[in-house]
Amino acid sequence: MSMEPVKIGIVGAGFVADMFLRALEHVRHQVVTTICDRTPGKAAVVAARFEIPTVVDKIDDLVCRDDVDLVLVALPQDCHVQAVSAIASAGKGVVCTKPLGRSGVEAKACLDAAERAHIWHGYAETEVFAPSVVKAHQLVEDGAVGKVLLVRSREAHAHPHLHARDAERMGGGPLRGLGCHCVAAGRWFLAGAQPVEVMAWGDRLARDDVNTEDNAVMLVRFDDDRLLQVEVGWTHVPGLDVRNEIHGSAGWIGTDETGSTGVRAFTQNPAGYVVEKAGSSDGWMNPVPDEVWAYGFQDQLDHFVDCFRRHVPPRQTFADGVVDNSVIDAGYRAMSSRVWEPVELPTGVW
Repeated sequence: MSMEPVKIGIVGAGFVADMFLRALEHVRHQVVTTICDRTPGKAAVVAARFEIPTVVDKIDDLVCRDDVDLVLVALPQDCHVQAVSAIASAGKGVVCTKPLGRSGVEAKACLDAAERAHIWHGYAETEVFAPSVVKAHQLVEDGAVGKVLLVRSREAHAHPHLHARDAERMGGGPLRGLGCHCVAAGRWFLAGAQPVEVMAWGDRLARDDVNTEDNAVMLVRFDDDRLLQVEVGWTHVPGLDVRNEIHGSAGWIGTDETGSTGVRAFTQNPAGYVVEKAGSSDGWMNPVPDEVWAYGFQDQLDHFVDCFRRHVPPRQTFADGVVDNSVIDAGYRAMSSRVWEPVELPTGVW
């Protein structure tokens, strides 16, 4: 293990980059040296806030630098294949935010680029690093609820980012953008089982600013007949709703990252920033004390930096991103066919 800090470059200067950088303030053995964004002025503001010394506007100018060992991709998923390919070609390590691509095919292209270049890669799927979910998983591993039989995972809000409302950039609607969290959580709790087929429903019930589904429900059957139920939506007006249920043969575990926060308030005056994608800043609310901790960003990046320094695979690699996206691909096919659709995993991924 090198005693030198891991030198990090970040591609992107938006919401995800902000979360990454806030989390990295609490991660040891690393230093952020460079930020890249096609709008240099935007990146310069972020660089000043987090004391990042170098700003560039082209990814090629970032990956060629000697003071960058590991690159964090904080871009929308329509940019992932191009960004990961450039990073891999330069021989740098890479962490990419979720979902890895707009489809299983794009996710596999990212994996292929990393494997051809023999670089270290991590898939930044926060749900399996959220402290409440990690604790639930520990209880499962300790046998507290017996055999896990069914996992139910939900994520919903009513304020998708602008790029997420563009089906071409998103690769779908909330089933892609939010469902990737749910699939990752379900697969983690149903460890050892392979997803084999999917039934799904999705429709646009309320929103007039998207041409995809705004709500979806998906059932994923695994090869040992256990089930994952996914619920996602963009019409949950109170704000971000992130919950999981783990049903076992000897018990039940529930996690609630945004509802049971330890803080409950009623305000007649605007409260300012309450929580990501909050529906209102007054009235009844459950402010999240520390989002980068509650959502898993801090633990995730601490884990990635540690694994990169030790040259070992992390908890989530690009292979996980391929599987998650392939499950969601089957979900979209099932929305149209109204029958169970097989999960088509690329050869060698499982």
